[in-house]
Order: sequence, then structure tokens, then C-alpha cells
Amino acid sequence: MSKLQLIATAPMGLEAIVARELKELGYEDTRTENGRVNFTGGPEDICRTNLWLRSAGRILINMGRFKATTFDELFEGTKALDWPDWIPADGEFPVNGRSHKSQLTSVPAVQGVVKKAVVDSLKAKYGTEWFPEDGGKYVIEITLLNDEALLTLDTSGSGLHKRGYRLASTEAPIRETMAAALVQLSRWRPERPLYDPFCGSGTILVEAAMIGWNIAPGLRRSFDSEGWQRLTRKMWDDAREEAYDSVRDDVPLQIAGSDIDPYAIEIAEAAIKRAGFAKDIKVNVLPVAKAKPIGDYGVIITNPPYGERLGDDKEAEAALRQFGLTTLHYPTWSVFAISPSTLVEHYMGRQADKKRKLFNGRIQCDFYQFFGPLPPRERSHV
Repeated sequence: MSKLQLIATAPMGLEAIVARELKELGYEDTRTENGRVNFTGGPEDICRTNLWLRSAGRILINMGRFKATTFDELFEGTKALDWPDWIPADGEFPVNGRSHKSQLTSVPAVQGVVKKAVVDSLKAKYGTEWFPEDGGKYVIEITLLNDEALLTLDTSGSGLHKRGYRLASTEAPIRETMAAALVQLSRWRPERPLYDPFCGSGTILVEAAMIGWNIAPGLRRSFDSEGWQRLTRKMWDDAREEAYDSVRDDVPLQIAGSDIDPYAIEIAEAAIKRAGFAKDIKVNVLPVAKAKPIGDYGVIITNPPYGERLGDDKEAEAALRQFGLTTLHYPTWSVFAISPSTLVEHYMGRQADKKRKLFNGRIQCDFYQFFGPLPPRERSHV
């Protein structure tokens, strides 16, 4: 069977992390664009990547690309693609659309043309005039950029950040995919302590634990493409069996966190328990001034409060100041903080060793990286 052209979508700034994850899973032929990483694979790889990718947004099938400056070009180009290969006669196929820097600017009109073209393609295959759309879900997305149309099928359904362990959240939680990326960008390994002094609903802590135990992040959820005819039950069973066999839950974890908000800690405890780490992640109600990471050569990864999130700039700045003072007591620890504030380095008392532009939701942030010394045993291998 010929290989499929697949796409792992990525939040802006995280494309390289998603590409690295794909390479670690064995996909060598990656090609990165803004907001997506292209790769090839068979139908079984749709199952594997949905289960395993930590920082990607969705897994899409690239159905085709072509120039579309008119509605006729869009219709004919869409109709020519292999929709019946994927969508059965009873398939539900809603169309989502986006248009940027293109002549076809009306998204509703674009969606309507794509829908009609797909219907015509399916009519020719199934010999019927009417489709009930009461079967599996096949979400089509049309993206127009610089007059080029990209047509995709969404295999994921809900975004991959929805792992299933977080039922409630604090007011401005960090997404699970972003939290996983921050852990991967840090030097953390499971033999080192990890602490989050502004842990909120505990997302960074849980994502770190899942990385530490090599738990596939999609193991607890379902995907739209599980109901697709082209992806057999055996493909999904094999992918899940591989994921279960890869879990290393005998690795000791030293993961803890704190937050000044008792409600946040309540939510964090529920998420930690639901994720299966009740005995392995400790959280407490504490202001950052009383945070007490245990051990040496640990890693602090955190999303400090800021004005837009807290609603109080002075309070956020005070928390940042205290955060900087607290880290002075831990000279062997590395510190990683994502923040839109330009005062992080000021309150840390030094310039970051590295900064990386990221978007936390729609807010542009920097990921400030302050490296501490490596543990002696790691240093000896450098």
C-alpha cells in the first residue's frame, strides 16, 4: 500500500519539538512548515502518532494541495481528490475552513463549494443522490494560503491536548501539549527532582510524570478515526498494546508542586489521581516564598502568574519577585519559566541562558531557561 501524506499540527514555536518527537518514533522524512510537520506513513501510523505525540495539536491526512484562485478551480480540485477512499456512504463529513492572503476570502462560501465537490465525488462512487451522514465522523478542513488550497481529513477529533485526566481547570491553565513541550525543552530526566511553585491545576507535573514513565499521552482517550473503515480494530489494538508495553511505571519519580490557591490544589489533586500518579506527585497549598523543593540538581518548570491571567499586575509582579528570591536558595537547580513579562530576568538577577518565543494560548511569551550545573554523574558523561 502506498504511503499516506500525514500532518502533525503544531502550536507556533513548537514545530521543532513535534518534529523531534516524530523522529524519536521512527519517522525520518519530516518536513516542517509554519504550524505543521509533514511526514509519511501507513494507516497504522495514524493510530501510533495519535497515541504518542505529546506536543502536537492533531494528526491530519493531507488529501491534496492545488492552486485555487476561483471557485471553479476550488470545486474541480476538490472533486478530483480520493474522498471515497476514506468516506463511506454513511460517513458524516462537516467542512471547516480558513482563508489567509487569498482571493477566495469568504470562508462560508469556500466551505460550501468544498462540501458540494465532495458530495459529487461520493455520488459518482456510491450511485446515490442522498447521504444520511449518520456514520463515522470525517472532518474535512480547507485551508487557503496565498491562493493555494490544502485539503485535509482530521483523524484526531478533539485536539490531542485533551488527554482525559483533567476534568476541571483553573482560570487560565496551560495546555497539556504546551506543558509537555516545556518539559521536553528542559534538561529534566526522571532521576532528577522536578518542582512547579505555581502549579495551578498540576498540568506540568502530570505531563512530566507521563514522560518519566513513558506513558503515551493518548492512551486514555478515543479518536474520531477509531470509527473509520480504513483503520481496522487490529491497528488500534496493536498501537495500544505497543503503548501499554512501553510503560515504565517502576521508575521512581521526584515530582512535586505548590500553589497559593487552595482551589487550584484541589483541582490538581483530582487530575493527578485521575492520571494515576496519586502516590508519585505531591502538591501543597503554599505561597512561592515558602516553596521547598527537595533535593539537589533539580529542575523548576513553571508558568508564573501574570497580569492578564491574574487580573492584577502588582500582585503578579510581587509573585515574580518572590520567585526570583526563592530560586537563590537552590543554586544547583535549573529554572524554566514561560511568561509574557519582560521582568523575569530582572527578578532572577541574571540573563537567561536561552530564550525561546512561544505562544501560551494567544499570548506571546518567552520561555526563559536558566541552566544550573548538571548532576555529577551526567557531567562525567559530557
